[in-house]
Amino acid sequence: MRVKVKITCKYCGEHFILRGNKQNGRIETGFKQCLCNNREHFKIEEDVHKLPSFMSN
Repeated sequence: MRVKVKITCKYCGEHFILRGNKQNGRIETGFKQCLCNNREHFKIEEDVHKLPSFMSN
């Protein structure tokens, strides 16, 4: 299932809004690191609204 997530860096505060695949409770977006080179410390929020059908392909 496709979901929308907001990833916020806990170091610099930069945020990213991405789409990802959710399977078995885990969301995979392909996101690797923040612009400040942080790779581990993020706040990740799943958008509770369902994506429109044209975005889930």
